[in-house]
Amino acid sequence: MASTRLTFFSVVLALLLSVAAWNAQAALTIEITGGASLQIPVAIAPFAGEEAYPDKLSKIVMDDLARSGLFKLIDTSGMTPPRIPADVRVGDWKAKGATALAMANVVAQPGGRIDVQFRLIDTVRQDVAQAVQLAGYSLPTSKAQLRLTAHQIADIIFEKLTGSPGAFASRIAYITKRGNTHELQVADSDGFNAQTVFTSREPIISPAWSPDGTKLAYVAFDQKKPIVYVQTLATGKRQAVANFKGNNSAPAWSPDGRQLAVVLSREGFAQIYTMNADGTGLKRLTNTSNIDTEPNWSPDGKYLLFTSDRGGSPQIYRMPSYGGEAVRLTFEGSYNVTPRYSPDGKSFVFIQREGGKFRVAVQDFVTGQVQVLTDNGLDESPSWAPNGKMILYATERLGRGVLAAVSSDGRVKQKLSAQASDVREPAWGPLLKAKP
Repeated sequence: MASTRLTFFSVVLALLLSVAAWNAQAALTIEITGGASLQIPVAIAPFAGEEAYPDKLSKIVMDDLARSGLFKLIDTSGMTPPRIPADVRVGDWKAKGATALAMANVVAQPGGRIDVQFRLIDTVRQDVAQAVQLAGYSLPTSKAQLRLTAHQIADIIFEKLTGSPGAFASRIAYITKRGNTHELQVADSDGFNAQTVFTSREPIISPAWSPDGTKLAYVAFDQKKPIVYVQTLATGKRQAVANFKGNNSAPAWSPDGRQLAVVLSREGFAQIYTMNADGTGLKRLTNTSNIDTEPNWSPDGKYLLFTSDRGGSPQIYRMPSYGGEAVRLTFEGSYNVTPRYSPDGKSFVFIQREGGKFRVAVQDFVTGQVQVLTDNGLDESPSWAPNGKMILYATERLGRGVLAAVSSDGRVKQKLSAQASDVREPAWGPLLKAKP
């Protein structure tokens, strides 16, 4: 991509000018290009009552688990779908190779409400007279929230069988470009329910989710200069929170959602500032004659990662979130940019240039060990899933921008693309809760 082929000084400008696009009615196409070496065999029985609704919940759950690369889905054809745990013939499901069985009843309630009665059954243990239940939930929902409920069921299965939280009940934001139209889009983690947040004939860049998932901060050029906005997703109302002289860019939310870190050139070179989420209380954190950019908060709010050329080449630094001395963290290679804390705060993802290739890498805070996860050559804009298991990023394929994802260990890979459009600048949002 153009920004990753330029010098660091040009990168800052290129970040302000990079763009992407998307068709509001289409879903991202997800192609799994890798998987874990050991997969957990699980059976998802057709859910009783789901045929009454357009979205088949059991298929959504299966697609989620398959997309993770961690599960082997057992063929349920020829098996009688159980309706209650007492119907489960554990030996039959074990013979099919399943270690667990997911089942559910989708029950219509008065007033348009729906109750999804979900059970996850252990099909290995047979030392008791009845099936062993690993999880059981009654999930109240509505027709509009059925897909989200299915994602939450997939999250439950993921956590019970892997020991780690799932992240299927989350959304992603990204920037797209079709012709001269730029759009900020939000979609479910599987690419469905894509919605347009903001449209402009001018570039839009750097979307960032608020911690509660209700707002997006981003940079728009619709006033012929880069301005940082915060937009409420439910109402569409947006507010310019950084509209100073020069460039206003790279918004990043504090973990409590009360502050933003931003990059401003109001006093010369690009420097890092913090402000309240409504744009008040501006405070300058860095004061150098170099370029300091791309801030990112630690999960506990105590530190900021950022990119700076103060050492002669773009490298990643860390400083207290109130300002103060900065410590250099990256030393491998002459070009390391776009740091993002992992959700557990133990590592950070970034873009590293090596041998002319721009690739996604992760560095451990304690050991300093770096693991390169991709080998595409033109990668940028990494963003963690809320459970820390996957990293979403932008890359190029056949001359246009696409999104891709890689697991934090590099074993599972995905490619996400929208037909006939460029897609860039992804940001993975927090987990969502269904509202019945």
